[in-house]
Amino acid sequence: MRSRWDDDAAPPDLLGQCVYASRLLGAESTLVLHGGGNTSVKDVVEDVTGDPVDVLYVKGSGWDLASIERAGFAPLRLARLRALLAMTTLSDRQMMNELRCASLDASSPDASVETLLHALLPDVAVLHSHADALIALTNQPDGADLARRVLGEDVILVPYVMPGFDLARHCAVAVPREQTARTLGIVLLNHGLFTFAGTVREAYQRHVGLISRIEDFLGGGPAPPPADKPRVAGLELARLRREVADAAGAPMILRRRHNDRIAQFLGRHDLTSLAGRGSATPDHVIRTKRVPLIGRDVPAYAAAYRAYFAAHARPGLTMLDPAPRVILDPALGLVTAGRRPRDADIAAEIYEHTIDIITAAEGIGRYTALPAADLFDVEYWDLEQAKLCRAEPPAEFTGEVALVTGAASGIGRACAAALRRRGAAVVALDVDGAGLADDAPDFLGIQADVTDTLAVSAALDAAAERFGGIDVVVAAAGVFPPTREVRELAMEDWRRAMAVNVDSVAYLLSRAHPYLALAPRGGRVVLIASKNVVAPGPGAAAYSASKAALTQLGRVSALEWAQDGIRVNMLHPDAVFDTGLWTPELLESRAARYALSVAEYKRRNLLRMEVSSAAVGELCAELCSQRFAATTGAQIPIDGGNDRVI
Repeated sequence: MRSRWDDDAAPPDLLGQCVYASRLLGAESTLVLHGGGNTSVKDVVEDVTGDPVDVLYVKGSGWDLASIERAGFAPLRLARLRALLAMTTLSDRQMMNELRCASLDASSPDASVETLLHALLPDVAVLHSHADALIALTNQPDGADLARRVLGEDVILVPYVMPGFDLARHCAVAVPREQTARTLGIVLLNHGLFTFAGTVREAYQRHVGLISRIEDFLGGGPAPPPADKPRVAGLELARLRREVADAAGAPMILRRRHNDRIAQFLGRHDLTSLAGRGSATPDHVIRTKRVPLIGRDVPAYAAAYRAYFAAHARPGLTMLDPAPRVILDPALGLVTAGRRPRDADIAAEIYEHTIDIITAAEGIGRYTALPAADLFDVEYWDLEQAKLCRAEPPAEFTGEVALVTGAASGIGRACAAALRRRGAAVVALDVDGAGLADDAPDFLGIQADVTDTLAVSAALDAAAERFGGIDVVVAAAGVFPPTREVRELAMEDWRRAMAVNVDSVAYLLSRAHPYLALAPRGGRVVLIASKNVVAPGPGAAAYSASKAALTQLGRVSALEWAQDGIRVNMLHPDAVFDTGLWTPELLESRAARYALSVAEYKRRNLLRMEVSSAAVGELCAELCSQRFAATTGAQIPIDGGNDRVI
């Protein structure tokens, strides 16, 4: 590990330097992952009365070191924190309440659970990480001896104690007794590294130096041989996702990863033994559970988890869902599960680091995780249970995946947005790739012509690869050919309308059906048809006929797919002018046919209102909700009221 400190870039004040050093640590994924690690500085500030107060600025809960800002640090009265250290017992919930009461700013985040350890150390700056190299070194039967061999007397070794008040009290006794002038840091076995100094810069340099010594001892090891990414049918992932969701009791997202390191690890003869020894650090168990599933027998994993809970549970605990979060399968690679795409991505990143840690640990000895009881205590920590009680219910489509065509603009874009707002991950198809720019974890944009069957099939595979399956299909892609009466009809316009508005949807539905049949809450299809189905207009023969055919396709699908738990419904919009179908020329042409101005034409409905794409999108999302669980084969107008339809 090399130092990234730049004196010219570091701010002049202590808190600014702490932010700077925190981001340097956070930029190293081998040091901290997704909220891991914490940092602090001690300073003197004036309180509201103007009196000087010794303050500990400590990283707040929920902030990530890689992106933390000044607002991410909680300012706490140092004297109060040190008074708490004099106590012999304090529950973690009591401790967190006391930390909140010690804050100088009621709007600041909750302080780190390791705050008291930061307060104990007298040095100005304290930095804490969960470095992969240190975990590999200490997750050994003789981890303490190895740490002493590599780091000598420059560190104080502390056996594993669960984070919180107990750890702080243990260190309050051990650290003053063992600390010398040469002490650079504290090694918490199976947990992480603390370094401290009179300046933030020196604390950071000590951190880099100690981790570098461990890395040199471990060595890099040979690069894994190149591995071909296995070709996996999307339906294999969808079937696995359904079993995971059934075990979890809720829809889940699956994320699949495969690379040379993963392939080498999954090919080990001792994979089951290695992966079954437990998570690399206690805090990872929150994201990955204690052990992964090897293979695909989800019911067996769930049964084993229930037994694990029964063996370690205390009275009053509520069991978390027993579904796996990490699945290791040689044919699939590394598969992770989460209620949201980000949760699955975080679990994947953590387990990739776990693979590196296990591999490095095996290179110098035998990887040995903490006992199951210790990991259980973190997984079912009072503070984590309290978070579950305080957590808001997830959005209604959390864990579900919607595929939307025509999603770059107009109604399709509005449908995709409405589904995302309600928690769905969205796979967006459109011939216009520029309208699909979004790198959020819950979005996958695919540039594709819906009339290209190979592209559509590839999009379905991509949806399964990225999210694990498909729960909802919204067919919104469509074209409105130039206005012509039947006697002037151009057959190329007719064929184009049929190809985009009907044929492409028929192909999409035929290929999407197996995915929809595996949807944990039942598949849903919404076809964006048109008012023209029941009330066609002159000059729109191709469009009207294609949308009528689309509606018949939907009705037949509803009849055939009800036995599979798939609902199919149609929306009939009209007077939706903020879409790509309506050019200024087309608007003027249609208005002229009715002897109306464009403004009058836009509001030519009984309610005298203009219907927006957003309104159609919201109705589409509502159709996919449980409020319409008993509705299939329906044709619902959204047109402001049309006397010809009524």
